[in-house]
Amino acid sequence: MSRTLLQQLEKDESLRQGARLLIGVSGGVDSVVLLHLLCQLSSSRSLSLSAAHLDHAIRPESGKDALFVEKLCGEWGVPLTVEQVDVPTLADATRQSLEMAAREARHEFLLRLAEERGADYIVLGHHRDDQAETFLLRLLRGSGLSGLSAMRHRRGRWLRPLLTVSREQVEAYALEKGLRWREDASNNDLRYLRNRVRHQLMPRLREFNPRLDERLGLLCRQLQMEEDFWLQQVEDVLPGVLLSSNDGVRLCRAGLLALHPALRVRLLREAIRLVRGDLQRLEEKHLIAVEGLLAGVQSQSSIDLPGLWVARRYEQLWLCEASPKLDAYSLELQAPGQVVLPDGGCISAEFDSVSHGESAEVVEFSAEHLQFPLRVRNFVEGDRFRPSDSTGGKKLKDYFIDIKLEAEQRLTVPLVLSGEQILWVAGLRRSAFAPAGKNAGQILRLRLIQP
Repeated sequence: MSRTLLQQLEKDESLRQGARLLIGVSGGVDSVVLLHLLCQLSSSRSLSLSAAHLDHAIRPESGKDALFVEKLCGEWGVPLTVEQVDVPTLADATRQSLEMAAREARHEFLLRLAEERGADYIVLGHHRDDQAETFLLRLLRGSGLSGLSAMRHRRGRWLRPLLTVSREQVEAYALEKGLRWREDASNNDLRYLRNRVRHQLMPRLREFNPRLDERLGLLCRQLQMEEDFWLQQVEDVLPGVLLSSNDGVRLCRAGLLALHPALRVRLLREAIRLVRGDLQRLEEKHLIAVEGLLAGVQSQSSIDLPGLWVARRYEQLWLCEASPKLDAYSLELQAPGQVVLPDGGCISAEFDSVSHGESAEVVEFSAEHLQFPLRVRNFVEGDRFRPSDSTGGKKLKDYFIDIKLEAEQRLTVPLVLSGEQILWVAGLRRSAFAPAGKNAGQILRLRLIQP
């Protein structure tokens, strides 16, 4: 058995000559066997090994696990970093399950340490039984095909060289080599879904197919191969529907709707990954909600998902980590004078006796009909004004809808007021109030200077 597992690692192209490896060591049999195998391999491959252990502070005996790993790494000459995170407190603060909070804490810890040490790979001891359990867990939680492809042998910096090896083989190796390890009592706690899958569901399924783990492992590899194909399709199509990545990700709605649903949902996953950096806690129901937003009749609507805000803005789909926060403001504008706007632009006011004409950035009014000082503020629900060349007033919201101005952009447009009268929707439309016509007397000129 020992030679079989070592030969498998020798064939792993990722474990090349001189590779720098950071090994996650919990103290359980899987990680102890992995560390032992890599120590055996390191002499012939000149591997640079270091280990990492995170104490989750969930169990009273977790400190003993850390001491065990420290002693083991000391005996085997492997540099070790140990840190502790209060996962129960973290789970409460982030409103996550203990399992999810612990996973994210480990993920952050290992990535940070790998970056500090310049590791080529973070090596983990997951085996074939873990893969089968992960598949079933995701199936129960409603994952799509991408999620059901489960763990990969290698993804980015993460490496799982034992993923095709059974738990039975791992334990046989440990016994053959006389290795010691720690048993985590929480692995038998049936309050955790993974443990119920491991101890209750898997044994029943093996009654129907004794080679279930092997078959599910093969199925995961098949799904991964198909996902690789789809990822290539996404990579080819994404540039054609990507409108902007300056403020999150904006995608062309028509372009998305023209795609086959199977490709569209994968493109949406990739857009979410670009915004969030990962796909943690993303479930099929969330993608269905985004699809509903995309195909719905409302031209402006939004939804909040875990770590993500998605909005339909007319013919665009807009994805951000969080909805834009725009504060209300109200500024006094003296004439002559100027005010600096929250976005860094400004509006100036000056008097003149001669009209020089108007443009999108410059408007003129008859000063004698105005109340000073003027006021500059952003949109408030219920605002009304009478657009130039119009015989009647209208709600400013309706005007914004007519010109298809996004909900967030409405709050960034400066409004210049005389008393309660909106004079100018700056940069867009002046009102019909107090035009600077012939014999208008003193003229007030307003100028918008963009940031």
